[in-house]
Amino acid sequence: MLTEHADGVTTLVLHNPAKRNAMTEAMWRELPGLLAGLADDASVRVLVVTGAENTFCAGADISTLRDSVESSQGLAVAAEEALSAFPKPALAVVDGHCVGGGAQLAAACDLRFAAEGALFGVTPAKLGIVYPVSSTQRLVRLVGPATAKYLLFSGELIDADRALRTGLVDEVHPRESLQERVAAFTRTLVERSQLTQAAAKEFSGPAPDPSRSGHWRRVAAESGEAAEGAAAFMERRAPRFRWSP
Repeated sequence: MLTEHADGVTTLVLHNPAKRNAMTEAMWRELPGLLAGLADDASVRVLVVTGAENTFCAGADISTLRDSVESSQGLAVAAEEALSAFPKPALAVVDGHCVGGGAQLAAACDLRFAAEGALFGVTPAKLGIVYPVSSTQRLVRLVGPATAKYLLFSGELIDADRALRTGLVDEVHPRESLQERVAAFTRTLVERSQLTQAAAKEFSGPAPDPSRSGHWRRVAAESGEAAEGAAAFMERRAPRFRWSP
């Protein structure tokens, strides 16, 4: 996996082009530690996850499944959960195939932008694999039970337009303009309050802890973010938010 850093945005590139960026066991193992380092880096404001050479990720490297399905699946789930728990906005940018483990990673991001022509699939039924409960529930929360069952029962691929209609992706753009749109949107995220983003990400999780509301109220009161936002609005200037996790 490769990382690129520019202006508060870190791009993580899944890089195994000989196998359409299929995730090897080494790649699954590497991802949680890589994400932990990025989470601790104050210069990282937004994470973009994408794939090399016009393909997002064709799934897990099937050759590794022959040795131990349970071991490989455990590594994939650990990587998926680490991405879901990443404390800053995470955006999947999907071109080409986004299948199996690739779909798990995309679903674990906060938002998904896709190129026209992208294809999505959740394919354990093609391999006789029981999809993990955490991954299944994340898919259900994202697209609803009917679409989740359609994807899981059939293993069929759906196009970007259907993915957009079902909520699997948030925006679809022509391939030639996708990166421009992503760059504009990530600039917007970088300009916004990290305090708002961090609290919203926690509260929108699968099981938010109500007791954390008091914590975030205290953090907000001490941060001065709201005062800066109000002052910027009155002075007709861009706010200069200082709080960081």
